[in-house]
Amino acid sequence: MKTKFFSVLAGIAVIVSTGCIHTVSGTHSAAMSWGQDRFVNKYERSADQVYQASITVIKNNGVLLTEYIPHDATNAVRALYGKVNQHNVWINVEPLDPRITQVTVQVRSPAGFRDLNLAHELGEEIGLQVQAQSAR
Repeated sequence: MKTKFFSVLAGIAVIVSTGCIHTVSGTHSAAMSWGQDRFVNKYERSADQVYQASITVIKNNGVLLTEYIPHDATNAVRALYGKVNQHNVWINVEPLDPRITQVTVQVRSPAGFRDLNLAHELGEEIGLQVQAQSAR
């Protein structure tokens, strides 16, 4: 009897602990953990250059699934969704002014847990890719 009670209680705890998060691209995704799950970087480049660098980084590390303009933003804001090492990756590219662009990288594992290491790594790779494009 106690075993059944505790297994039901554990099942309820799992259901209650799962939730839904807002992604940086304006969509929703299942989540098992809350807290910071994204990194924000700013680059002194045009939005088009940073967006192309973001596409290159996603394609080099995984699969690019979707490119779109979020509905709740201006047409200058663009977003990407892809998979890297079976993790869901969302990237939001937003121009702050004509010379400065903000990039937000958000990563979740297949189970819904955040992966700050991969988010930070992808953000750094975008910065390196922007520099490499500028050197050409």
